[in-house]
Amino acid sequence: MAKPLTVLVTGADGMLGTHVRGYFHGLEDLQVRSAGRAAFESGSLNELVKDCDAVIHLAGMNRGEDEVVAATNIRLTEQLIQALEAAGSAAHVLFSSSTHIERDTPYGASKREAAVRLAAWAEKSGGRFANVILPGVFGEGGKPYYNSVVATFCHQLATGETPTPHSDSPIEQIHAQEVARHFETILREGQTGDIRVKGTELTVFGLLSTLQEMKQLYAQHIIPDLREGFRRDLFNTYRSFLYPQHYPVPLTLHTDPRGSLFEAIKSPNGGQAFMSTTHPGITRGNHYHTRKVERFLVSGGEAEIKLRHLFGSEVQTFRVSGDTPSYVDIPTLHTHNITNVGDSTLLTLFWTNELFDPQNPDQYPEMVEQA
Repeated sequence: MAKPLTVLVTGADGMLGTHVRGYFHGLEDLQVRSAGRAAFESGSLNELVKDCDAVIHLAGMNRGEDEVVAATNIRLTEQLIQALEAAGSAAHVLFSSSTHIERDTPYGASKREAAVRLAAWAEKSGGRFANVILPGVFGEGGKPYYNSVVATFCHQLATGETPTPHSDSPIEQIHAQEVARHFETILREGQTGDIRVKGTELTVFGLLSTLQEMKQLYAQHIIPDLREGFRRDLFNTYRSFLYPQHYPVPLTLHTDPRGSLFEAIKSPNGGQAFMSTTHPGITRGNHYHTRKVERFLVSGGEAEIKLRHLFGSEVQTFRVSGDTPSYVDIPTLHTHNITNVGDSTLLTLFWTNELFDPQNPDQYPEMVEQA
């Protein structure tokens, strides 16, 4: 087996950095090092850069006073270049630029200048440089009023606020997991130069209308149509703002002399459902997904559903019972499992929005409870 590629991700604790790390975490032939804010402040960046095959430079500032944003982006890039030079590195550097480079703003100018400096380093050192020009990036874990308009709308809708956009401006958006997959392709193919990544074009009002529709349907226990990847990504982002307080969600149990009935899943999406039986004391799961919508619904017995963010330590536990059927929709980038904590056989309904593809399962092993 070939030696794994060692990739350093700067800005690793940010929204995009978290998604890139989460995607790469499931790839056996990549080893990821993380550089957050502390690495730049402590000087440990020099050590992290050593022996790296590639660097994905995401560290930067998006919002704030214009002069501070611009100066910060240049300073962080200069620190990376100095670390690369100190290590004698000829790594493949991928820089997350922005379509804002086409605008006459301090932020856009700082992105242009950072790319120029990184290109000069590559020419001097013999390294490779890819200037990855991204549209608006959104995803689970995004900060409202900072990362993207998607995060802002999702936060407002999840908390019962009424979004009030001022104009129906055209926008272009892409999910962070899509960006991570583009980064993987660029790394594996050794691409260099300016690389413009396309997102989905829509308008501010159109985005809000789609998210409002999803909120209304989900409140009625209906999974919206997720057959388009962009709609799936928007829905995953919206429901991330509902977690964990929204779950488990109780379903209405219709009972008459014949017995009981409840509606487990309603969706125009299709997908795949399956049932399982689990013996007392047995645990299923201990894996995570980067894109799938997955539902756990206990219809018989007693269970605990446990979840942990891939890069977090807190374990969220939901106790559920077949006597009062409730569902938990599993958030992305959260490893999860289900344990039979009762004395009888556990009966569970599982549903995902896509058919299982053994060639692209989007299922990565990871224990919920760490040793």
